[in-house]
Amino acid sequence: MKTIPHIISGNPVAGADYSPVFNPATGEQSGQVASGGPAEIQAAVAAAQAAFPGWAATTPARRAKVMYEMRRLLEARKEDLAQAISAEHGKTHSDALGEVARGQEVVEFACGIPHLLKGSFSAGVSAEVDCYDTRQPLGVVAGITPFNFPVMVPLWMIPVALACGNAFILKPSERDPSAPNLLHALWREAGLPEGVLQVVHGGKGAVDAILDHPGIAAVSFVGSTPIAQYVYAKGCAAGKRVQALGGAKNHLVVMPDADLDQAADALMGAGYGSAGERCMAVSVAVPVGQKTADALVARLGPRVQALKIGPATDAGTEMGPLVTAAHRDKVVSYIDAGMAEGAELVVDGRGVSLQGYEKGFWLGGTLLDRVTPEMSVYKDEIFGPVLSVVRSETYEDAVGLINANPFANGTALFTRDGDAARDFAARIQVGMVGINVPIPVPVGYHSFGGWKSSIFGSHGVYGPEGVHFYTRLKTVTSRWPAGIRGGAQFHFAER
Repeated sequence: MKTIPHIISGNPVAGADYSPVFNPATGEQSGQVASGGPAEIQAAVAAAQAAFPGWAATTPARRAKVMYEMRRLLEARKEDLAQAISAEHGKTHSDALGEVARGQEVVEFACGIPHLLKGSFSAGVSAEVDCYDTRQPLGVVAGITPFNFPVMVPLWMIPVALACGNAFILKPSERDPSAPNLLHALWREAGLPEGVLQVVHGGKGAVDAILDHPGIAAVSFVGSTPIAQYVYAKGCAAGKRVQALGGAKNHLVVMPDADLDQAADALMGAGYGSAGERCMAVSVAVPVGQKTADALVARLGPRVQALKIGPATDAGTEMGPLVTAAHRDKVVSYIDAGMAEGAELVVDGRGVSLQGYEKGFWLGGTLLDRVTPEMSVYKDEIFGPVLSVVRSETYEDAVGLINANPFANGTALFTRDGDAARDFAARIQVGMVGINVPIPVPVGYHSFGGWKSSIFGSHGVYGPEGVHFYTRLKTVTSRWPAGIRGGAQFHFAER
């Protein structure tokens, strides 16, 4: 059984306490991870503060060289990272590789930091007066990241923060900590100076220590909405800059003119990929019109029933286990509640058991039809392989349903009609919109972020928003009096 340590000042640091780490496919404990608190955060901040001045003084071009090398290493070591993800999260190997690739996009974006940090200059704003602005790093910043993307979400934060000249403290999820530690090793191999990046594991004690520490200037967070609210309120009260991304309830609207086979394929990937454990998963299908709904459910049912459930090590596996037994049981409780409240169970994913993996945290794909907005299965973020079908009579009803939802992370519309697509994109009150694209996660040179209860703070992550979050603006207005070109000048003061 392996032990996963903290990494402070480039060195592995043992924990005073440890938490178990499980293989979700077998249900067996595969390791233990150090659990930190105020003492470990204090040590990490001290190391980061010592490393920050030298790194901030490093030219953007030299920082970009580290980014280029990290991009190369991510490509070279993607198999190792994917295996580490699957072993502790449970997602399929192809899903894990996709996670690495999406994180790599942000590293590619950060390679352009010399251009991204360019300021503006105005000559002659007044007589012999010039004005220019520059963006400078904040200092020591921290990221608190979730279990569902142990590589991608840290890479949403770390490359941009480091490229801007900050030192970074990562507090990853204690459920799948091996991949974040491997990321640290790759950053060091890429040439990042010792102490610029720290990894401290732990639960709420480590989170509170980060939020309370006066030496940490900013905090990035991705997780559930209740915790995002907590992080935002506590961090802001401590005077920090905070971006806190919360939960989601993402809808995919299917118009009567849509290609229903294409829409069904999209819903399979968006609803059941990564076992639904992602904030951009589509958990609500909204077919417009009863005929559309009947035809869509008829296409979805057999596909959901045929999903191949298994460990990441099995060829052809389409969906892996959930991350913990407790989370699996929580998702099951939502299915139970949906049936009790009147939803029609089309495909039941409960009770899955695999030979040789009987203790794994399994749940098959579940499809619920005739779900209504009053049901808990609709109102709450389930974070599992459960797709709810909410039938809508008209397009306007579908738009109203989405706009009334307190979550506003992502949404999509499937249609052949340009007018409907244009209207949907303009009127829908959601931060990320897909048109015939089921999971509209922006590429690395745009920015990711929802609206309403899906985000707290004024900045999205990565892209231009990330650069602005991890820097602060300084504006310089300068005037130079006549100097050497005018010859020597002598001034005598009267007594």
